[in-house]
Amino acid sequence: MKVEQIPKYQMSPSGVLIIDKPAGLTSHDVVNRVRRVLGTRAVGHVGTLDPMATGILPLVIGNLTRLAQFYTSAEKSYEGVIRFGFATDTYDREGKPTGLQQPVTFSLDTLREWAARFCGVIEQVPPPFSAKKVEGVPAYKLARKQKPFTLRRVQVEVREFEILDLEHERARFRARVGSGTYMRSVAHDLGQQAGCGAHLESLRRTTVGEFNLAQAHTLEEFEAAARCGRAREMCVPPRDILPALPFVTANEESLVRIRSGRSVNLAELSRAKQVKVFDGERELVAIATRVAGTLFHPKIVLAGGTPVRAAKSSKPEEGAKPHGRH
Repeated sequence: MKVEQIPKYQMSPSGVLIIDKPAGLTSHDVVNRVRRVLGTRAVGHVGTLDPMATGILPLVIGNLTRLAQFYTSAEKSYEGVIRFGFATDTYDREGKPTGLQQPVTFSLDTLREWAARFCGVIEQVPPPFSAKKVEGVPAYKLARKQKPFTLRRVQVEVREFEILDLEHERARFRARVGSGTYMRSVAHDLGQQAGCGAHLESLRRTTVGEFNLAQAHTLEEFEAAARCGRAREMCVPPRDILPALPFVTANEESLVRIRSGRSVNLAELSRAKQVKVFDGERELVAIATRVAGTLFHPKIVLAGGTPVRAAKSSKPEEGAKPHGRH
């Protein structure tokens, strides 16, 4: 599909854009499509989604690409369908069956009892077709070449895993998990618990951190808005980003210091550990960390159209993926 590039004068310089990813595209496909529309390579994504999965894919654009570091451990929520009766080599419907189909004879109550065992901090083996590295090589590359390898168990957290209903061999579920949790592995392991095998048939991500589906736009909606010069309107309002952090609108003198990576005095936020610093209502200038008392030093500075690393504070001064699968 040919993607029309929007004239440069219409581009939105920076922002967080929430895309409702369709099935069939990798996360990187979505990033590339937005890059072509905006005519910039300064676009990244937060949290990979499998090609078959749909739902929330936050994109960070322009100066705000460096905010991705604040979402590496973000909680994620999903809904989807697990099909019982046989497992697959990818742990989802796109893989090859690893055995003959088995009968599904357990009840909904029994399945819910099994699912409850997966809640909490658990150990999980990532799927063989994943971006986890084995001696520096992504596991999926080794799996495609049918080379033998072993993935180590990792500790993950499943904060909620609810089986909503069971109809024949298919179970609908809702889950809320910590970073690094593979729902494909949860489905596969639940199938082993059931003794008949299982795989993930469908998956939709409904939240990433503070972002949810109500804020999401399809690629087509974004492209139509960009053609009309309204790309900025599709982005999350800057004040809504990282809502756990308090914010302050700095004066001109403070902004000059912050943009050059120097410390400033923010008396009204003396108890906060980190703060968002704004220039006016819409421009997020920096994330600042409290040094001592009311003195804050910028952790990252977003200035002059190019993200810059904040200077190290020697003497404080005062003054106001190849894609993986999940």
